[in-house]
Amino acid sequence: MPASPLILWIRRDLRLSDNPMLARAAASGRPVIPLFILDPETEQIGAAAKWRLGLGLAEFARRLDAVGSRLILRRGPAVAVLQSVVAETGAGAVHWARLYDATAKARDTRVKAELRRAGVEAESHPGHLLFEPWTIETGQGGYYKVYSPFWRAVKNRPVDAPTSAPKRLAQPVAWPASEALADWQMGQAMQRGAEVVAKHVGVGEAVAQRRLSEFLDGLIDDYKSLRDFPALNATSRLSENLTCGEIGPRTIWHGGMRALLEGRAGAEQFLKELVWREFSYHLLHHCPEITDQPWRAEWAAFPWRGDNADAERWRQGMTGEPFVDAAMREMYVTGTMHNRARMIVASYLTKHLMTDWRVGQCWFAQCLTDWDVASNAMGWQWAAGSGPDAAPYFRIFNPATQAEKFDPKSSYRKRYIAELSPNPGCEALDYFAAIPRAWALSPEARYPDRIIDLAAGRARALAAYQARNF
Repeated sequence: MPASPLILWIRRDLRLSDNPMLARAAASGRPVIPLFILDPETEQIGAAAKWRLGLGLAEFARRLDAVGSRLILRRGPAVAVLQSVVAETGAGAVHWARLYDATAKARDTRVKAELRRAGVEAESHPGHLLFEPWTIETGQGGYYKVYSPFWRAVKNRPVDAPTSAPKRLAQPVAWPASEALADWQMGQAMQRGAEVVAKHVGVGEAVAQRRLSEFLDGLIDDYKSLRDFPALNATSRLSENLTCGEIGPRTIWHGGMRALLEGRAGAEQFLKELVWREFSYHLLHHCPEITDQPWRAEWAAFPWRGDNADAERWRQGMTGEPFVDAAMREMYVTGTMHNRARMIVASYLTKHLMTDWRVGQCWFAQCLTDWDVASNAMGWQWAAGSGPDAAPYFRIFNPATQAEKFDPKSSYRKRYIAELSPNPGCEALDYFAAIPRAWALSPEARYPDRIIDLAAGRARALAAYQARNF
């Protein structure tokens, strides 16, 4: 009897290489059925992330076609869809790569139980991270709450070499029916912004591999010294590819390690940034509430404001604070935001505007093509002061002095704020083409005054913190 097919439940692993699950399936010789499910959990992700995922799925389908396979698309609850495809194909196994947020873990636990109850092999694999979160422990057997010792604990741990892309995948006798990706309209919520952001995305495994090579060939040398300057092309730009699984973390790690052994100046800092992502997932696994509750219990009753008119001006990139506004507009034009700028806009919203970090977290989840559940939660709680490894509560970034330091020629601000330039460029004007029409904003309008004096905003925030005895 021929071996029964093996269903690969594809989630955030849209690549052929550095994919342990896929490599194992290919080596088994069994017919492989790659399946992506647009389930209710995936339906709920933000507009930009969902649109970007759709682009990644289309490209991954082409990659699978090149190795004699195909991507099957189904919509519905994961358990029901998997049971249906198992029944249609006679598949004897379902494998998937692990995800680590509470919603995904609850879903996957249900799936595994139902499949095994029906006599179907159900197995989860590593692949999304360098290290499974539960394998890193302190000397006392607990989890790490501070980044620096976490980095020291993992920097010399062995990391598996990336697996090669299979040349062919065995096909089933008959393919199950697939839905059409276009029918899902994954970019519908992006509205007119999709056309603008599409000019800046880099979709798929081949693009991700090229970005990494270009970075390692030159930019890594100055990464540590230039990575905080948002006007410069000084970073790897791999975040959107990593969040969709179009490049594996082991590929990035080993590339960075080779650069480190070659004595490249920015290599260690680059590796540290990759491990910060690991640290975020380490904390997400051990503290799943970090996505919607302050990690530090004493912050639970802090009198942050809920959503408000000032937060709406922040969302619009119309605060009158040029560095903040440039960053927000960069997000609408490109789908991403420079890391230094993310810290500035988060600090400004939570401290100068005294607005709940979850307001900003939710907005980033809607607007970022590189949205990542762990990194987004960690970044916002770090900036607000309520999270692990957080900035001290009294550290309040001043957007004006940050701009002087990291955008000394105003290049970044003028690139994205049309009102600051007599001849604005296409990126500044594209902001007005991407944003909701309901905002009724125009490049001919006068740039707004500041919402709040920076010194007054800082003083207000400090007074609130001191009143809570932080």
